[in-house]
Amino acid sequence: MSERVLADAVAEEKPRIDAVMAAVCRRVVGQDRAVKMLVATCLAGGHALLEDVPGTGKTRLASSLAAALGLSFARVQGTPDLLPSDVIGTTVYHPREEVFRFHPGPIFTQVLLFDEINRATPRTQSALLQAMAEQAVTVDGDVKPLPKPFLVLATANPVESQGVFPLPEAELDRFLVQVSLGYLPAPQEVDMVRRVLAEADQDSAPDAVLDPDRVVSLQRLVRRIFVHDEVLQYAVSLARRTREHDQISLGASPRSAVWLVRLSQALALLAGRHFVTPDDVQEAFVPVMRHRLVFDIAWAEREERDRLLQSILGDTPVPHEREVNAP
Repeated sequence: MSERVLADAVAEEKPRIDAVMAAVCRRVVGQDRAVKMLVATCLAGGHALLEDVPGTGKTRLASSLAAALGLSFARVQGTPDLLPSDVIGTTVYHPREEVFRFHPGPIFTQVLLFDEINRATPRTQSALLQAMAEQAVTVDGDVKPLPKPFLVLATANPVESQGVFPLPEAELDRFLVQVSLGYLPAPQEVDMVRRVLAEADQDSAPDAVLDPDRVVSLQRLVRRIFVHDEVLQYAVSLARRTREHDQISLGASPRSAVWLVRLSQALALLAGRHFVTPDDVQEAFVPVMRHRLVFDIAWAEREERDRLLQSILGDTPVPHEREVNAP
């Protein structure tokens, strides 16, 4: 695809993407940044971990995003007695026909909300690994593809420590970003309560702006967004610096560098550009890295981790803007 054709394709799609974000933001007050990051995550082909206390609108955000994208939606509640078959599905014998039939679980959807994933046992958590990496699951030796596109939005409560099973590093690495919603400023919280009360007696899910085929097409377009060698080297150098920091026990994996660039491409598309800038990489860096790294005990709080990552951004030379915007 030539530069001109790519630029035209991006310009054509931007109004639709803006309409998706606007539709979700009308229903989820004050979370514009989180909405932008989740839309970019979907278009980058990744998955998101929403870490926050209960009642901040995570479920509402997930269902609204699925509706605006025109994708099917399913929700799973994590509990200690949840089994992998409760998520993936199971094969059941039908005596009348004398046949075994597979009954798909809730994972056979396009947007899966796994609520309180850290309440599920490691065995059940691991049921997501193949689905997130390959968009398929294996049942009785048969590989069954999942619908496309496929997006996992998992929520976790960072405060509770009893009855939870922390996600291992290998599974955390499967999530493209970690997003925190946080509490709203007072005026926005008043607006949110007013809107929820007004919508109590009616279905307020946003209308579909896109459809599955269009989302898949946008995911392919993201992969064509131009990345200059200097910007690519900048992203890799950021990932490598996390491995050298004396307050980080386990730095970013090579897969992290790949996802950092992929999310930067998606953010460029959301901005209406057909090329990635260093600003895109900087915007993507903290959400991509904050959950993948193992920090020393002194850096246990998320705010402290973010400050450390911001210091890495500040200490890493940024490539000049010249020529990073053209193939």
